[in-house]
Amino acid sequence: MTRFLTTAAALALTTGTAMADYSLTVLHTNDFHARFEPISKYDSGCSAEDNTEGKCFGGSARLQTAIEEARSRTNNAILVDGGDQFQGTLFYTYYKGKLAAEMMNQMGYDAMTVGNHEFDDGPEVLRGFMDAVNFPVLMSNADVSGEPLLAGKLAKSTVIERGGEKLGLIGLTPQDTDELASPGDNIVFTDPVDAVQGEVDKLTEMGVNKIIVLSHSGYGVDQKVAAGTTGVDIIVGGHTNTLLSNSNERAEGPYPTMVGSTAIVSAYAYGKFLGELNVTFDDDGNITEAKGEPLIMDGGVHEHEATKARIAEAAAPLEEIRQRVVANTAEAIDGERGSCRAMECAMGNIIADAMLDRVKDQGIEIAIQNGGGIRASIDAGDVTMGEVLTVLPFQNTLSTFQVTGETIIAALENGVSQHEEGAGRFPQVAGMTYAFDVSKPAGERVSDVMVGGAPIDPAKMYGVVSNNYVRNGGDGYKMFRDAQNAYDYGPDLADVTAEYMAKMGPVKPMLDGRIMQK
Repeated sequence: MTRFLTTAAALALTTGTAMADYSLTVLHTNDFHARFEPISKYDSGCSAEDNTEGKCFGGSARLQTAIEEARSRTNNAILVDGGDQFQGTLFYTYYKGKLAAEMMNQMGYDAMTVGNHEFDDGPEVLRGFMDAVNFPVLMSNADVSGEPLLAGKLAKSTVIERGGEKLGLIGLTPQDTDELASPGDNIVFTDPVDAVQGEVDKLTEMGVNKIIVLSHSGYGVDQKVAAGTTGVDIIVGGHTNTLLSNSNERAEGPYPTMVGSTAIVSAYAYGKFLGELNVTFDDDGNITEAKGEPLIMDGGVHEHEATKARIAEAAAPLEEIRQRVVANTAEAIDGERGSCRAMECAMGNIIADAMLDRVKDQGIEIAIQNGGGIRASIDAGDVTMGEVLTVLPFQNTLSTFQVTGETIIAALENGVSQHEEGAGRFPQVAGMTYAFDVSKPAGERVSDVMVGGAPIDPAKMYGVVSNNYVRNGGDGYKMFRDAQNAYDYGPDLADVTAEYMAKMGPVKPMLDGRIMQK
């Protein structure tokens, strides 16, 4: 088990008689997911009225102000990002990486790592983004030499100078990005610990003794990297939307979390916080002090007027799509990450029911939707298409196919295999029920699978509907790649869900026990 040290205890190991202390402020964001406009407490859209009343969070205009104010408090700062700028709202659907590049250049980012969602539209869109930004984009744990668009362009690490000192920056992306996104067949992803140590060794040979990893690999992997490497001073996290804080009751750990002498920080997601870590190094590159806190981007942070105007301008082409009311819901629909990746959730039920309703006349009995594809909740009242697209931003299409009951059980096992990590593969379902027990080993957790009220028959062929991402092996569902009679080009999942919600009349979110945890 990883050994945690308090900041003070860890620093006691490294503090020496420094000749020349060097102080640095690390400003950081992660998992922004195209939230250029302010968001609600549900991480979904927030109306202009609520924003005026101070009820909203985040948005590029608040981040711009907070970054400028944080820089004014120090003479030595860097601004970095832990990945997943792409995907999440109509802004990405419409502009791809162009608006993200513009905003990050304006804010003066020094570097970012590649998140898995930076590969959602293949290497082409990532390369276009990289050509547009004024800073290095990094990824150490992959061989891109076989991908012409990225070979020689996407570096593993870089060195920047700040305040007369050299800082080594290393990028890290999920090892299973080939399952999470669409990087193509030319990129080979590798072990994060080995990759980071390899870059640390190179940077150390160059005389760099202050090393920061920009890691889009999750809090758990960050702890393993910190414990399994030498020479890493700071890890700026991402991927698991982890909030580290010393004051917020929802925090998953302290800010920074010290593992040995490595300081790990993470600032939740969606631009809701700006991380601010203040560190002091001695002349040997050892951290002697590390303290800070994520700054919440609430209504108390003034919106930068020019940035606000630019985002409004960029939003203009999206308005007609976004404002169309498609349904009404009697109460809020829970699509929270912590719900839909762990248990039956109301949004998951609606989406799975919508998929099954659309294709039930095609002999389809079962719907499976990966919980990670559900990206937001919807509050009570009118439901706009913009809200539905925020929940389902990936432009996935319906896929229908046939597999055996044995394959469906294997798929459910995959879905609950990383439950402890909050992985996006958790299966929301319709037309079936199942139970799972996380006290058992992965691969042996699923039981009581029922289809149409009858126990599943491992030998029988069943008709299934999912999205094209899952059907093609995303989130570990590789058992569906060889399905029979597969058709991946159905209607857009967001459109199907919106039409189903409209047909329901007032939506009544509900849980009916289709997924049970033992």
